[in-house]
Amino acid sequence: MRKTWLIFSQTVTVSVAVLFVVSTFKPQWIQAVSWRQVLPGATVAVAPAVPAAPPKGQGMPALGFREAAQRAAPTVVSVVTSNSAARNPRRNDPWFRYFFGDQEGQPQSGVGSGVIVSPEGYVLTNNHVVDRMDDIEVMLTDGRKASAKVIGTDPDTDLAVLKVDLDRLPAITLGDSDAIQVGDAVLAIGNPFGVGQTVTAGIVSALGRNQLGINTFENFIQTDAAINPGNSGGALVDTNGNLVGINSAIYSRSGGSLGIGFAIPVSTARQVMESLIKEGQVTRGWIGVEPRDLTPEMAETFSLPVKDGVLITGVLHNGPAAQGGLRPGDVVVAVAGAKVANTAQLLATVAALKPGSPAVVKVQRGGEVLTLNVVVAKRPRIPVQQRNQDDQ
Repeated sequence: MRKTWLIFSQTVTVSVAVLFVVSTFKPQWIQAVSWRQVLPGATVAVAPAVPAAPPKGQGMPALGFREAAQRAAPTVVSVVTSNSAARNPRRNDPWFRYFFGDQEGQPQSGVGSGVIVSPEGYVLTNNHVVDRMDDIEVMLTDGRKASAKVIGTDPDTDLAVLKVDLDRLPAITLGDSDAIQVGDAVLAIGNPFGVGQTVTAGIVSALGRNQLGINTFENFIQTDAAINPGNSGGALVDTNGNLVGINSAIYSRSGGSLGIGFAIPVSTARQVMESLIKEGQVTRGWIGVEPRDLTPEMAETFSLPVKDGVLITGVLHNGPAAQGGLRPGDVVVAVAGAKVANTAQLLATVAALKPGSPAVVKVQRGGEVLTLNVVVAKRPRIPVQQRNQDDQ
């Protein structure tokens, strides 16, 4: 009996030691063993992958950005454009073709995105998506299609408003782009490369980006959410699914996303949209000067007592600024009571003034501070190919 007990105790000791070693160095071997006996015909209970439905009256907890995407995605549309090139009436003349080559125009087409901002059918998109296109079709996520009419365009901000005649249109909620901060999570929704609606996530990387040479008026939201060709005109939304920007441009050497995308704030888009719907155009102030940012080197060279301001390098002959007394070499430090520290601020401040109204312009001329009265004129419509030049 004693011998049997000794063998049993040694066996148990060795087994426990082996189990300890295996569980320490090869725990996956233990996990791979099923310790539950399953009778023939019985089923194994598995925990559900999706949480059970909450009690009635309580909402389902959000998973990632699901709710934001579900709210915003139906309002983002694909914009398919085409332009049949004009046909020259002498295209079949052999002598004409000999001297001037084949003048047969090639039709153009493109794919972009847009955002439904009103149940009445107004759609916000980029100007460059619909520019010079005579056939525009909008495609909704529910499969419906409709021809779109251009209500108005604003090349200076690269925005355009379209109109479609469909019923039961979903409309996005306009958010507050002035309240977002760097680090806030955002979603970019659009139709990249024409593959279909796509949602990408990122954060707000920077605010107030300007002087990029993209538009005349720049105040971009920068994001690392993937934006690719075809996303132009699509939505940048916050975690509640509210619109905070219109995706417009990317910085890329390859043509694809490198994590630097730019969106037009909805605060700007709203103002432009309302003007285009009401008047068909955006009316801005203009004084006719060529501005340049004042650098510390310039201030030192000209012995100026100011460090912030805009150096006027040229004044349009008989223009509003010239008639008000501005001269080349003046440094504008304030317009209509608002301080201006750089060209972007001067451009935005003057553009916000009502044409025909007088504005007080404070300038530094050498060591003297002058207050000039300038009657603001209406900003002329600048051709697209020239809109990136500094001209205020």
